Order: sequence, then structure tokens, then C-alpha cells
Amino acid sequence: MLLLSQSYQFQSTPTNLNSRLINCLSLSPKVENFKFSLPKLVLNRYYVRGKVMVYRYQGFKLTSIWVLIAVNFLLFIATAIAPELRFTLGLQPASFLQRPWTLVTSLFIHAGLWHIIANMLTLYFFGTSLSRLVGKNKFLTVYFCGGILGNILFILLAPPFSTVVGASGAVFALGGALAVMRPRLRVFVFPIPLPLPLWVAVVGGFFIISLFPHIAWQAHLGGLVCGLIAGYFFRKRERYFFY
Repeated sequence: MLLLSQSYQFQSTPTNLNSRLINCLSLSPKVENFKFSLPKLVLNRYYVRGKVMVYRYQGFKLTSIWVLIAVNFLLFIATAIAPELRFTLGLQPASFLQRPWTLVTSLFIHAGLWHIIANMLTLYFFGTSLSRLVGKNKFLTVYFCGGILGNILFILLAPPFSTVVGASGAVFALGGALAVMRPRLRVFVFPIPLPLPLWVAVVGGFFIISLFPHIAWQAHLGGLVCGLIAGYFFRKRERYFFY
């Protein structure tokens, strides 16, 4: 949904960075009659003000988002080997008091391949954007609070012997927070060929998905409400701008 250009970092000191950049430019056949000037050098950032744009290459980092994705896929493999784990770790309102851990463990269990793929893709894009806006700790707070609130709403509103699994409530919390903070950010939603405003994609996606059978709309609603509230407070105290 978000296109981020790959970046590069020059491992140079401020004293020899200019000469290294000039040498690189002199080797390029596309640069002719180039006047090199750097009125202001900004190190360890994403740009250098002047006539050359310099990007920093960060490489792969084991972020909290990748950890969440890895745990979800590991448990998906475990439940594929031992299907009874879906009922052991899934949340059932009637047996919640006997298995209170399922309020959290159900967030890491998925019913099928497409279920986990859709949730993890959305987690990656929404999570990456939100963590850059508010930081890792607040991102994780929104994620788990949204998932837990969604499960609480499922306990209160769903049939007592139904079982819910999946990270959709937590993912909707991320989407709700982003929809408040960046409502006009445009995203692509399969299979719609044109980009939609983020708030339309999130809110519209909630109502459309809720129409399908065997969907825990209660968990989605709880996560979405949590995200909308969090996004409201984040926007009031926002420190960074992300485009």
C-alpha cells in the first residue's frame, strides 16, 4: 500500500564526503557540466540539502512487526500439524474463565492460509506506517489493546460456544489509528484498481467484511473503535509528519 524507495548510506566522515560524492559523479556518464555544491550537510538523515539527494540504506532490521509476523506463522504451522491447538488457544466465551490466556493467544491463531496471509500483509503495511508515526511502544500498545478489546467485545456479544481466532481485531486497531492520523493517505485495496482514501478503505472494509458469514465482526468492531480513539489522541500530540 505504501511505496518506499530504497536508500543508501555513505560510510564517510564529514571531511571526505564531498570528495567521495564528486568522484562518484565523475564516473557517471549521465552527469555533464555538473556544478557540485552542498550548502548544508545533514548526516544520518534521509537527505542532503543541495544539488544531490543522498539516501541512507538501512538494510533489514528485526523489528517488532517482523517478530509478530514470525510468531503468527510459527503458530500457524503448529496448528497445521496439531489442529486441536486451534481450540486450545482460540477464544470461546463459554470457557473463557477456564482458559483466560486465550484472550491473547487467539490473536496469534488463524483458521487458514488466506486468513493469515491477509492479516500479516495488512499488519506489515499498517504497522510499518504507524510505528514510524508514533514509535514502537505505542504501536504495540495499539495492536494488543485493539486485539484484546475486540476479544472482550466478542465475549459479550457472540454466541457462547463459538470460537474466534485471528489478528483481525488488532489489525483493525492499526487501521483505525492510521485512518484518524492520515485520513487522506491513498491506498490500494484488492481488487479495486484505483487508490482509495485510507479512512474509506478501513471503515468501508469493516462494513463489507462484516457481511460475510463466519466473520467475528465483534472483534473487528472492538479493534476499530480502539484504533480510532488512539489515533485521535496521537494526532493531538503528534511529533512527526509522514507522507
